[in-house]
Amino acid sequence: MSDDLNILILSCGTRNKIVQYFKKELAGKGLVIATDCSNLAPALYDADKHFIVPRSNDEKYLDVILSICKENNIKAVLSLIDPELSLLAEYKQAFLDIGTVPVVSDFDVVELCFDKYRMFEFLIHNGLQTVKSYIDKEKFYCDVEAGVINYPVFVKPVKGSASINISKVTSKEEIELLFSRFDHLMIQEFMDGTEFGADVYIDMISREPVAIFTKEKIKMRAGETDKSVSIKDEKLFEIIRRFVKKAGFKGIIDIDIFKVNGEYYISEVNPRFGGGYPHAYESGVNVPKMIISNINGLVNEEVIGQYDQGIYMMKFNEVKIFKKK
Repeated sequence: MSDDLNILILSCGTRNKIVQYFKKELAGKGLVIATDCSNLAPALYDADKHFIVPRSNDEKYLDVILSICKENNIKAVLSLIDPELSLLAEYKQAFLDIGTVPVVSDFDVVELCFDKYRMFEFLIHNGLQTVKSYIDKEKFYCDVEAGVINYPVFVKPVKGSASINISKVTSKEEIELLFSRFDHLMIQEFMDGTEFGADVYIDMISREPVAIFTKEKIKMRAGETDKSVSIKDEKLFEIIRRFVKKAGFKGIIDIDIFKVNGEYYISEVNPRFGGGYPHAYESGVNVPKMIISNINGLVNEEVIGQYDQGIYMMKFNEVKIFKKK
């Protein structure tokens, strides 16, 4: 049926819960279709229908996704991995032309998220507290001399994700070695405090933040939240509101935040569902339902802070078995 609300989830990987949540919220009003470049991506098998597609950097990739959207009457498309978000945002019009809405921020906003130093400059310019960052190592050495910053610090790629190639360093010699071996690095202050995460939905029609779920991270694994507990702080909600409005985000985003000596510092943003989103959903912050409302042309009501504190999330391993036909 042409009025079915079919949703396409790209690069679903191991994010079975996201697929399950969309299926639950659609409840027969449409299909959840998933793609991945590997037939061993377990989330594929929770979808109503799935496709194995080329890697997202393949030149045929965009055409393959557009034809899946066309042939399956897809109303909304979203991706669960960073490299694909730029592609969806850049070619947003090509999707809109065939009646598919990409659930993603605008291209320049997505690119801002993936350039950690540009994000640092943006936050400073807009009067928001953030983690001290340097791309000029000589300026960093001057600040160490002046007592503005001290070791240890992190050295990481300016453009990187999933905590790949991040080094904690304690000396000038280590910095020199890393900068001589790799290009496009930055130095970032080590935040000796508590780490928080925020799952935020910015209504795609009103452009207003309508849901914010914040959690304290108890344990991390491979750059993702493994254990966390829900918290509420009006001061933090206000910082997030200001930030997302200034940056012009749309749809679902995931923000990393540090708290040091009672002050919040925005660290970085993933402009997609974060790995810890199930914590928000299971606490009543229903972003799939909000996305579906927006696709139906409805503006969502604000539900910021409408969840309980002290709800814990603990991830554990599950197994998916299938036999190749």
